[in-house]
Amino acid sequence: MKVLVINGPNINMLGVRERNIYGDMDFDGVCSYIRSEAERLEIEVELCQSNIEGEIVGFIQEAYGKYDGIVINPAAYTHYSIAIHDALKGVGLPAIEVHISNIHAREEFRKVSVTAPACKGQICGLGIHGYVLALMALKGIK
Repeated sequence: MKVLVINGPNINMLGVRERNIYGDMDFDGVCSYIRSEAERLEIEVELCQSNIEGEIVGFIQEAYGKYDGIVINPAAYTHYSIAIHDALKGVGLPAIEVHISNIHAREEFRKVSVTAPACKGQICGLGIHGYVLALMALKGIK
């Protein structure tokens, strides 16, 4: 099984930004953790990150025919990117939305996800472990 893990804006700043919310592990550490757990689960993963909405749409479109599923942390785009929603719907791959923090326990604007309806499910508030749970879910869906 092959899964594309997509991270949105500011995720590359993990370990620097709002450590009280996102923890101390930097982005490279998170990527290493995901790769290690994916190997344990016998899932081939590719990870990508962009601060640019159009690049994320491109990642999703390029996944068609190459991957069995997508794990996506759209970050701030969660709350307003119809383009990412439409790309996820368009490729028809099973996708799981992941958030490191509990978006439902934060500011009001963070409680609404326009991208989640294009996904099989959403995992939030479980830190970086949410990525692994998403991989497990996709493996179960396949």
